[in-house]
Amino acid sequence: MTRPFSDAAQIQSLLDVEAALAGAAADAGLIRSSSADHIRSAARPNQFDMAVLRLEAAHAGNLVIPLVRRLTSLVAAEHPESAGDVHRGATSQDILDTALVLQLRAAAAIVHEALSRAVSGAARIAREHATTTMVGRTWLQQASPVTLGLKAAGWLDMIGRCRERVARATESAMVVQLGGASGTLAALGEAGPRVAEAFARRLSLSVPEMPWHAARDRLADVACALGVTCGALGKIGRDLTLLAQTEVGEVFETPSADRGGSSSMPHKQNPVRAVRAIAAATRAPGLVATLLAAMPQEHERGAGGWQAEWDTWPPLVEATIDAAAAIADALEHVTVDAARMRANLDCDGGVAMAEALSTALRDRMGRSQAMAAATRVSRVARRERRPLAEVAAGDPEISRLMTREAIAQALAPEHFLGAAPLLIERVLRRWSI
Repeated sequence: MTRPFSDAAQIQSLLDVEAALAGAAADAGLIRSSSADHIRSAARPNQFDMAVLRLEAAHAGNLVIPLVRRLTSLVAAEHPESAGDVHRGATSQDILDTALVLQLRAAAAIVHEALSRAVSGAARIAREHATTTMVGRTWLQQASPVTLGLKAAGWLDMIGRCRERVARATESAMVVQLGGASGTLAALGEAGPRVAEAFARRLSLSVPEMPWHAARDRLADVACALGVTCGALGKIGRDLTLLAQTEVGEVFETPSADRGGSSSMPHKQNPVRAVRAIAAATRAPGLVATLLAAMPQEHERGAGGWQAEWDTWPPLVEATIDAAAAIADALEHVTVDAARMRANLDCDGGVAMAEALSTALRDRMGRSQAMAAATRVSRVARRERRPLAEVAAGDPEISRLMTREAIAQALAPEHFLGAAPLLIERVLRRWSI
């Protein structure tokens, strides 16, 4: 049941819905309590073969038709007087959609747990490395310095928002589907609303204002939330893979004997957890797009769009669960090389600190002149492979305005971190970490 869309989980959800429907009909006085008990007793997953049901569903049109046929025969074999009460007043979509809601609830709980682990992992890195300086990177080129703690706080904030987004969307979708053939509950007569209330109560769901056979917006919200979550986790995975590159070597998944090796290169330690998240993020948009494309369904029941959803939800949910678990694992098992971070920040003469130099010069000569001076000495430092501080101290224009000590002070990465500590603390407070 850790895979909410496995065959076993789907069969269980469908049978739970049928049993709840029978119980609700009994609560409303439509059928005998004994009939509900007989139906519940027969609704045992081990009496249903999913392979057979799927084969029959290909001809019947959906999975519920052969499932109800099998359930009815099981009830009839022991209690023929109760067989006619199976699936009372419902249509196939009522059962399939309500079962889907149950599966999404189970999936959301797993995603929430994995994202909570990821939140804790990112928060630990943010706190422990709040002052660990590293080079920032824009367009994959060195930029001004940041801290690993700030980067991790960005991951934390994004994961936290995704956790909230999935929870909100899922909560909105936690409603039963019960409308009967055309959404009027006509087959249940005046008892229809009472049955719906009892049905929802038995499944710990809510009753919507009206049946939603062809109104898929709640489900689309869940799909989009899962897709955004995959994308966010993929971004973190991308950061981790780039930081783990041999030529960078700043943050990497802690080596282990059974993870990340190569079949041919003994030295390899691949960032497999991060790559799993990137793979999920690559797959998710197409799956979400399918569910969005399936929304314009015809009248009271879709002819094609609804059916397209069936094979789309399982891979989307499983991709999200896998990505969340992978990033949680990665953040719990990372090795940080602070010395390598500092070496990378100092490479190329330390020209990544050029903005700090232009900022220090700005009040002395104006912004445009400061930018020009910092650009000039940065190019010299890079071309001649000399430290930026040395070149700046030897530049006549700059040396008239700043001493060597002042230049060194301005070019110290820890002195050019701006509001990074405050931003980290804000994020940690926001998620109560």
